[in-house]
Amino acid sequence: MTRSLKKGPYVDVKLMKKVGARKSGAGAVKTWARASMIAPEFVGYTFAVHNGKNFDEVFVTEDMVGHRLGEFAPTTKFIKHGGRMQKETEMAAKAAEIAAAQAAKGAVEAAKPAAGATK
Repeated sequence: MTRSLKKGPYVDVKLMKKVGARKSGAGAVKTWARASMIAPEFVGYTFAVHNGKNFDEVFVTEDMVGHRLGEFAPTTKFIKHGGRMQKETEMAAKAAEIAAAQAAKGAVEAAKPAAGATK
């Protein structure tokens, strides 16, 4: 359910004080207030939002106004989906990467003797 229009948006008071006292380019504003709404005054500032373990830096743009700070600092880290198909695609990608690296290495080695022979 959304917040009542009568109450207005929730913006942390301490966060507004920090933004008011700081210049736009002067480092990140450290905060634990993930539920705080992004106000138009926050545009151009960088916030270090706590995600439960460490602080994720979030640079605020005009498109973010009206959203919450916590939306841009995920609390969980997606690793990957498992399974046989995923493993096969990863192995194929790795084999292609190795083949490309070997082809590039062969091209460099083939070009070296030709350059040395002309001198």
